[in-house]
Amino acid sequence: MAITGAAELLAAWEAGLGEAPVGRALLLHRTARPDVDTGRLPQLPVGEREADLFALRRALFGERMQVRLECAACGADMEFDLDAGQLAGSLGGLGESVVRVQQDGWDVEFRLPGVADLQAAARAADPRTALLARCLVSATRDGTAAAAGELPVPVQRRIAEAVEAADPGADLALNVACPECGEATRAELDIASYLWTELDAWARDVLLDVHLLATAYGWSEPEILALSPTRRRYYLELCADV
Repeated sequence: MAITGAAELLAAWEAGLGEAPVGRALLLHRTARPDVDTGRLPQLPVGEREADLFALRRALFGERMQVRLECAACGADMEFDLDAGQLAGSLGGLGESVVRVQQDGWDVEFRLPGVADLQAAARAADPRTALLARCLVSATRDGTAAAAGELPVPVQRRIAEAVEAADPGADLALNVACPECGEATRAELDIASYLWTELDAWARDVLLDVHLLATAYGWSEPEILALSPTRRRYYLELCADV
């Protein structure tokens, strides 16, 4: 992953201001994976995207992620740390984009769903059936081809189990024990939303730095952004001392 410069990050942030969360997540993924064509990114397995975003978070803001959560049982505020690098490494699947299930005469090949598949299925009257139809590569029973709607429930369960094993990062949930009451609270970690919040705060801080340094020294935005964060901070300290 290439480390993105301040100017490129600001451009991504500016582009995302007018986007819905889905569009912002795609912008972040494009920042994380400049080696992949933008049109292909929504087709990648969901867990791969999550791993990419955790890796981007690590590259931009470091390993430590602080998470706040309210206990579902007693309402107490809980704070805990996560390791972005560790999560990025643990979300990798089996390296397969298609899983195969054989059961009761059925032979099924199923593609790991991407974000585009989940979004399209969510708009359907029956999301489960729609997702099966979108991602089904092939299905036969005793050598005879079959459609997604013909798959029996036990085979559908096996497909779901195979997908979960091949792409464990697609559903990242945390079970956190409350230090007050001891009960566990289950929460989904939305890395795209978390990372966007951090990027938004960073961008606003950087623009304030640009404003202060441009006012003090007459420098342009590109000149200020070309400075390292350490040098920018030093010049800001000098401005405050004047």
